[in-house]
Amino acid sequence: MCGIVGYIGDKDVYPILIQGLQRLEYRGYDSAGLAIYNDTLQVFKCKGRVSDLEKHVAEENISGQIGIGHTRWATHGEPNDRNAHPHTSMNGDFVLVHNGIIENYAELKSDLQKKGYTFQSDTDTEVLVNLIEYFYRNAEDVTAEIAVRLALSKVVGAYGIVVICKNEKDQLIAARKGSPLVIGIGKGEYFIASDATPIVNYTDSVIYLNDHDVAIINKGSITLKTVENNPVAFKITKVDMTIGDLEKGDFEHFMLKEIFEQPKTIEDTFRGRINPEHTEIVLGGLLDVLPKILKARRIIIIGCGTSWHAALVGEYLIEEYARIPVEVEYASEFRYRNPILNSEDVVIAISQSGETADTLAALRMAKERGATILGVCNVVGSSIARETDGGVYTHAGVEIGVASTKAFTAQVTIMTLFALKLAKENGRISSGLYLDLIKELSEIPEKVKSILVKHPHIKEVAAKYKDAINALYLGRGALFPVALEGALKLKEISYIHAEGYAAGEMKHGPIALVDDNLPVIVVAAKDHYYEKIVSNIQEVKARKGNIIAVVTEGDTGLTSMVNDLFEIPKSHPAVSPLLAIIPLQLFSYYIAVMRGCDVDQPRNLAKSVTVE
Repeated sequence: MCGIVGYIGDKDVYPILIQGLQRLEYRGYDSAGLAIYNDTLQVFKCKGRVSDLEKHVAEENISGQIGIGHTRWATHGEPNDRNAHPHTSMNGDFVLVHNGIIENYAELKSDLQKKGYTFQSDTDTEVLVNLIEYFYRNAEDVTAEIAVRLALSKVVGAYGIVVICKNEKDQLIAARKGSPLVIGIGKGEYFIASDATPIVNYTDSVIYLNDHDVAIINKGSITLKTVENNPVAFKITKVDMTIGDLEKGDFEHFMLKEIFEQPKTIEDTFRGRINPEHTEIVLGGLLDVLPKILKARRIIIIGCGTSWHAALVGEYLIEEYARIPVEVEYASEFRYRNPILNSEDVVIAISQSGETADTLAALRMAKERGATILGVCNVVGSSIARETDGGVYTHAGVEIGVASTKAFTAQVTIMTLFALKLAKENGRISSGLYLDLIKELSEIPEKVKSILVKHPHIKEVAAKYKDAINALYLGRGALFPVALEGALKLKEISYIHAEGYAAGEMKHGPIALVDDNLPVIVVAAKDHYYEKIVSNIQEVKARKGNIIAVVTEGDTGLTSMVNDLFEIPKSHPAVSPLLAIIPLQLFSYYIAVMRGCDVDQPRNLAKSVTVE
């Protein structure tokens, strides 16, 4: 949430900042701003998108080689011009951009007001920039760096910040706690950003800041230390990302591009993890911890949103095939409810970004209590990747669309591999079934392609339901999480109220909603729940609900019962979630487009939720 970009070097900074903000806009788009330092410190900001900022500064004479920029997802203070970043201290000594939440801002603000400070915005960020200035002006022999560290020592909460001091030229100061920051290393120049997307144009060498790191960046040099002034050794990492990953190509939206990328991203996720003979699964990131996993009292999987749905699929598969007890928890609840954990537990944290605040806090709590911690994430060098005992990357590539699509199928692919690997290692699956399921998984990319080819039909069906007010999604077994994910996609991008339910629970309340205006989407692929789901369809039909069914190709038994069908190729139930979600993603996409919604940047949402 919120996008930060900064630059110091010999290039003209404005194009770098604007392009960087455009690439980070999926992290927040309530307002945008930038500060550029030449002989003077110029600050421009406004409510709205980065394009609004470009118009705002179109007639300005902007030049300089040092600058910072920000695109905001509002936390403290409504989206407007005065709450937009960057924020300037009262006396103009400092300008700052910030991602995160300062929890004790009210107390700090009250103290500063008693010292004569006044405030122009409703944000916690303005409190921080004024606190830095206060130490700079009132403590003895204090440089900008020391002032930043003194202020951060008083802060409770999360932050990723970049600071400019007008009295100390040719310097940027960056710091991180809880909110990600990455520094790109060029030739005599440095780039700072919330993630690597604005940096790959210029360099593939980056430093990922850790919590409590402070980076002092001058033209030609960088120093890392902690808030407590202890030196920090840094590691330079290579970024595996290309410019093509950040462009839409021939697609109208990033979301559509990412839906169509799924044959490749699913294959990329299992490539190298299934041997060439398709006889074995190898998860190198789990080798050191596999004995602990096999002896685990239980596995607890934590996540938020789409990642939580992928975790639910994992629960069904691990318990079905490996016969290890699994619990799935919302990370945002797990961290606060004082759960019972010990060294016999394995906790798996799932997060696309690897930076989700609630998930990170939950895994840290579990680690403190002695559990073995594993991670499933998409971003190399992310906090979850660095703080876990082992784990697996999903290899979904950059996901720009705020509503997750390819990240979900990549996560489910990992959960499938993980379940089968555990089942094989603990002897709970026959060799024949193990080989059959590896083969089934390896065939998924081609089967997904066959669904994507049918997108015109899905678009036609979407046109029938684009004006719906509510929608109900039903599924059973491992397809129940698919129903949940399908409902989430529809509500995220089309703003239609949609709920996912276990189909067996329909009679316990949701059936009251069914009438001839309600679309009911039923995930009804052939599995051992099939006869039960057919009964649920009959119950909806009897009440004149509009039924859209996801069915296995060749299943003609439901044709007379439902209004519309989305067919998916025949597959084993263990891998059918990877197929059943595809038409639901396209269905949501086309409805949102027809309703005139901003598909890639839906209202009130942002990618990578790094605040609580």
